[in-house]
Amino acid sequence: MDDAPVSEFPLFPLGIVALPEEVIPLHIFEERYKTMMNECLDDEREFGIVWLSDSGLREIGCACRIEQVLERMDDGRLNLLARGTRPIRVLERQGHLAYPAGVIEFVEDRADPVDPELVRTARETYAELVKRATDREPGPDELADMTAYSMAATVDFGLDAKQGLLDLRSENARLRLVTRLFRAAMKRLDFVDRAQARARSNGKVRLG
Repeated sequence: MDDAPVSEFPLFPLGIVALPEEVIPLHIFEERYKTMMNECLDDEREFGIVWLSDSGLREIGCACRIEQVLERMDDGRLNLLARGTRPIRVLERQGHLAYPAGVIEFVEDRADPVDPELVRTARETYAELVKRATDREPGPDELADMTAYSMAATVDFGLDAKQGLLDLRSENARLRLVTRLFRAAMKRLDFVDRAQARARSNGKVRLG
């Protein structure tokens, strides 16, 4: 951990999981969250998005920084873009501010050297998925600096998978996980393609 615990850290419990490097669009309409976001803008400070799952508030969330205010309405509502910065662990909830807050700590990875073979495999699998899903092939320059987080931030995984990535304290472990997730996504694309082909053929096998 790189810092001592931080008190009165703004927390935004949501039904989403944010990852470091991910861009998250937010529509702010509740008074307490209007106050939170305005303070974060005024003080140029981070806030934390924490997944409010069916089993409760998760311990590990993601600190975020407001990147752009897209729209500010007359009644104070905001449309904005935030970007995930770094994982946090919520140590304690605090209820004395005008918005949800808590005592948090920023969490760091273990000091394991990153395996270049895992990096290569993850980036190649990611590039194949992007090409198959969008017909766009990421170039070497685009892939060169991509981490497990930055690759995963562009793919619509389920919440459990994203939380699993956020909970891991090793880039090697995250690279292994995203590679499995990318391969699973390609299998789902194959299934959809086959289903659509069957629908077009009315269930008949086409011989030519």
